[in-house]
Formats: sequence, structure tokens, C-alpha cells
Amino acid sequence: MNDVIKVDVRGDVAIVRIDYPPVNAHGHPVRAGLLDALNRLAADGAVRAIVLAGEGRMFISGADVREFDQEPKLPSMRTLLDALDNSRKPIVAAMHGVAMGGGLELALACNYRVATADAKLALSEVKFGLLPGGGGTQRLPRAVGPELAVKMIVGGDPISGTQALAAGLVDEIVEDPIAGGEAFARRVLAEGRPLRRLRDDDSKLAAARADRSIFTNAATAATKRSRGLDAPKACVEAVAMAVDGVPFDEALTREFDAFVKLLQGDQSKAQRHVFFAEREATKIAGIPEGTRPRALNKVAVIGAGTMGGGIAMSFANAGLPVTIIELSEEPLTRGLGLIRKNYEASAARGGLTAAEVEERVNLIQGAVGLDKAGDADLIIEAVFETMAIKKEVFGKLDAIAKPGAVLASNTSYLNVDEIAASTSRPQDVLGMHFFSPANVMRLCEIVRGAKTAPDALATAVAAARKAAKAPVVVGVCFGFVGNRMLELRGKQAAKLLYQGVPPQQMDGVLTKFGMPMGHFAMMDLAGIDVGWRSRKDHGISAPIEDALAEAGRFGQKTNKGFFKYEAGSRAPLIDPEVETLIQETMTRLGLETRKVDDQEILERLTYSMINEGARILEEGIAARASDIDVVWLYGYGWPVFRGGPMFYADQVGLKTVAERLAHYAAADGDDSLKPAPLLARLAKEGGTFAGWRA
Repeated sequence: MNDVIKVDVRGDVAIVRIDYPPVNAHGHPVRAGLLDALNRLAADGAVRAIVLAGEGRMFISGADVREFDQEPKLPSMRTLLDALDNSRKPIVAAMHGVAMGGGLELALACNYRVATADAKLALSEVKFGLLPGGGGTQRLPRAVGPELAVKMIVGGDPISGTQALAAGLVDEIVEDPIAGGEAFARRVLAEGRPLRRLRDDDSKLAAARADRSIFTNAATAATKRSRGLDAPKACVEAVAMAVDGVPFDEALTREFDAFVKLLQGDQSKAQRHVFFAEREATKIAGIPEGTRPRALNKVAVIGAGTMGGGIAMSFANAGLPVTIIELSEEPLTRGLGLIRKNYEASAARGGLTAAEVEERVNLIQGAVGLDKAGDADLIIEAVFETMAIKKEVFGKLDAIAKPGAVLASNTSYLNVDEIAASTSRPQDVLGMHFFSPANVMRLCEIVRGAKTAPDALATAVAAARKAAKAPVVVGVCFGFVGNRMLELRGKQAAKLLYQGVPPQQMDGVLTKFGMPMGHFAMMDLAGIDVGWRSRKDHGISAPIEDALAEAGRFGQKTNKGFFKYEAGSRAPLIDPEVETLIQETMTRLGLETRKVDDQEILERLTYSMINEGARILEEGIAARASDIDVVWLYGYGWPVFRGGPMFYADQVGLKTVAERLAHYAAADGDDSLKPAPLLARLAKEGGTFAGWRA
């Protein structure tokens, strides 16, 4: 045995503990050590039963993802699982913390399973673009039935130990995994219970085998939100083998072949990139080692509008008391009412219990007047996006906030350093750019000002993580990372619009690519009137967009914009009136139309963003290309199976991206499309954004 597997023989029961910090991933050392331990214990006549448990915070977190791109090392997972399956001595898996992916597959190959009530059990491989490759698609349906199995495997989300007991996945709830596991093993011996093997028990498959629609309906429901993803479909096909009676060993071989096919595919590579990118984003340059976040016991949010309310909900969801502040009672009452309505809607969908709704609502207190923010550790301003208003608010907060409070602006575009200059404590000021709806969207751009203190930055990152956000630290510039890149896409979309390309064609290209909505549907959602009023204030003209606004087509709020919308629906529908309006405007302006194919649309809309991403990297606004990917994945709905814009660029090839940009720049005389210096250099050198370091 090796150092990561500890064996403690207690009379006739052996306790085998996995001690492989930090998360007991079942990498090669665990597989090798476990197999050795099982073989030794099989030969030990004094040992009659075995308990398999995890040391530290959890049972087994899952596979070591780092091994996926390496040459496989023996023993294989299949060999280890066969050893568990073929044991002549009862083996009890005693689970606590998390038992994910391959960790749960190990437990499924044991004869019995016990777990703590709060243990989290899941087959989560789908989140890496994979399916369970260690028998999970065959054993789980036999443990819990194919309906719940397909839901768990396609969704990848955990169930608790208590839920697992009700489903038949575990045999008993224990308080202490090792003591409880040992006690259970001794009862098995005392009662002479048989060696149960899930592979031999088809009883929970009988109903679906008699009526396959039971499984088909469950599979349809499970895959309803997996548009464009390969892994969920493969998961369904694998579970179907159990329902359809494919011999167990044959099904295991076919399951593993499907796993390898997905592992080698672009989608899994992209989804594994996302996993590591999110973790890399928390590594922040310029923070001295040992820097600790400041205390965070209470949050104040200035502004009870849609954004402020969503931010307040995010922190209440994390159990933090929040004071939401307005200048008068009317908007405060309206905002608090909307918060309650949102929580109750979540409860109606089954996302919360009535008690949880009240608990979270009670954590959010309304108040009138900025002075009510005086006791908060973190104050987040979410007022109108105007520099003068924000500077006024921060100037007042400077006199009100307690020493050491972190002052954050939820600005989407504005200069955080200029906002900080309106205070006497710029070291405490930064940006926390949440995305709408803030209680749902995971991204939070943490904007580091020139004078932001390291511990203030660490506090903002910790606060965002506590609120279940994916924080990305960015520098100060107009629009930061996400909106700055979005503006370049918008310019190309507008250019194509004025060349006669229909909005529905452009949006169709983006949604086919995997985006949740197209550019023009997004404009309808935001409100066409917003940009129209701003242009009027600044004497700027955008004839097509202005014509839409002047016709009262403000977007979804009026059920008509670039598209039309049926009452209560957000699905964009083609409107012949828009086609007529665009054509009339084009004729009036003397503009000629041209036919543009979908490939050119995709390249113009995505490569323009990638090019701006290269500039952002070279300017130091983002520390890593993967940070840009996280911004677009969690803030703008970039499809996870494409890994983010910079990862996508590497997959396409930077030489190709640079050449196409140069082509469009020459065709249009558009300098913004000329390859950025960093992109041009990497393309010439055969480099990648992933390999680039500042």
C-alpha cells in the first residue's frame, strides 16, 4: 500500500481510509493503493468485512481531472471496480462530505452504502462534457431506478444523503462515517446478509422495461435544456442500455468507449477548460501572500431597483444580512415587494420552501437615507449609470461609512478611479459589476482601481464567492472586459444591418453557435429606447434604430422592437413591418444591400470580440485569456461547450482568426478589425492565447 491509503484492522473488520488531500480525488495513487489494499485484505483470513471511507472533509471528490489529458496509468478504474465487485467479503462504502463522479461509482460497486445526512452524492461527469465511465450509467439505474438515474446523470447535480436513502442509493444514514460504517458492517456479519451486487439486481428496471415510455419521458425532461451539448445525449443512450437489457459487461465496455469518445472531443476539452479557468480566475496578481479579506458581516446596497434588488438577494441567499437603501419610501417599498415576488416565484417552481422564502426576505431590511449604511462592512452602489450621480453618492458615503468599509460601484462602464477620487479613501474603493438578473447570473467583474488596497480587493473577491458568483478581477477601462468586447460585436452587427443583412439572420447565426439569444433580441430585451434617448441627448443618429424607436418599437417592453413578441412570451418573432422599415430607411439613405453568408456573419461577430480580447490582454486589463473566457461564459451566456471566446480562438487557430480579420479590415477599410498586435504576433509565432503570459 502507498501513503494515501490507510488500513486499520479492528478485529474482523478492516477500515480502509483514502487520505489524498485536498479532495481525495481518485487519481492513480488512490487507484493503486486501493487495489493493493483490497488484494491484501482478501488474503487476510482474519478480516471478514471491509469499510471504505474518506479522510478529511469528504469521501472522494471524483476523478483527478488533470489525468484526463495524460497517458493512462494502471491500474485502470475498471480493474479496481472489478476487484470491488468480485470481493468475497462484504464491502461497505461510508460516505461523508461529497461523493462525486468516480467516487460515487466506487461506492456503487460496493455491496452496501451508508452516508451522513448532509453528504452530497452525484455523478457529475456531464459537467466536464463526459458521461460516467466507471459503470455509473449501469449501476445507478439499478440502485434508484432509471427515471431518477437519468435525471442525476444528465443533470450532474448532487442529492443529499437523506434523499439518497429515500431513493435506495444508500442503506443507512450515519452520524460518523467510520464508526457508522463499522457498526453497519458488523450487523451485516452478525445477520449473515448476502453479498449484494447491483450488477445482479434488475428489479428497479422492471417497470421501464415493461413500459419504455417511463424512461423516454424522464430522458426527454432531463435533456430539455441541453441544446448543442453532446454529453447529455450520450448519457441517455448509456442509461438506455440498462433499460434495454444489454448484458452488463457489454454495457460497461460500450459505456467506456463512449466516455473515451467524449473525452477526445472538442466539447469536453472546452468544458474542462472552463473548470480550470474559473479556478485560475481566483489567483490574483499583486496581492501579497498572507493578505486576508476584511470582516464581512453586513452588506448595504444603495438602490432598490432591479439590479440593487438582485444584488441584495444574492447576499441574502448566502445568509448575510443586507440593508437596501433608497432616497424615499415609494421606490423602497416597490423594490422590497419585487424581491418578495421573485422569491415566491422561485418557491412556486419548487426552488425554495415557504420557510426559506421568509428566512431570506427577513435578511433584507429596507431603509431610507444613505446614513443607514454606516454599519455595513461592504457597501455596493447600484444607482443610475451616470458619473455625476455616482460621484455624489460616493462623496456622501465617504462621510458615512465606517473606517475600513469596502465601497463598491456596480458600474458597467465608468471609470472607477474617477469615482474613487470623490472620496478621501480611494484604497477602499473598487468596482463590483454584477450582471442582470444579479440574483441569477454568476459573473461579477471585480474592478481594481489604481489605489485599491490588496485586502479590499481580497474582500470583494471573497464576498462575490460567498454570494455564489464567479469573480474575475479586471482593470479600469471603458466597459472593462465584457462590455468592451460586446461593443465591438455591436459595431459589426450594426455594419451588417446597414448592408441589408436581416436581424433574424444574424441572430440565427449566434443562436445556432450556442448563444442563448442573438444581438438584436438582446437589444430588444435591454430596450431600444435607452440608446435612442442617449443618442438624442448627444446629437447622434442611428437611422434604423431611431426609426424603430420613433415607431414606438422599444423592444420587449412594448412587445415589438427588431422582433415582435406575443404577450407573456420572450420568443422573438419575425415582423414584416421591421423588414419594410429597414428597407425604406436603406432606400432613403441610398445604401445598397448585399448577400452575406452565415460564415462571414459568425466570423465578423466573434472574431471582432476576440481581437478586442487580445488588446485587453496586452493592456493588462485582464490577467489571463481564461479570465476573459470566464467573463463571457458567466456574464453573457457564451456556450460552455465552446469554452469561451479566447479558447474558441485557439481551437480555430490564431493564424486563421488573424487572416480573416485582416481580410475584413481591408474589405471595409475598418481599422478596428486589423489584427491586434498580440494576436498578430501569436499568429505569426504559432502561439496560443492559452500559452501567452504577460
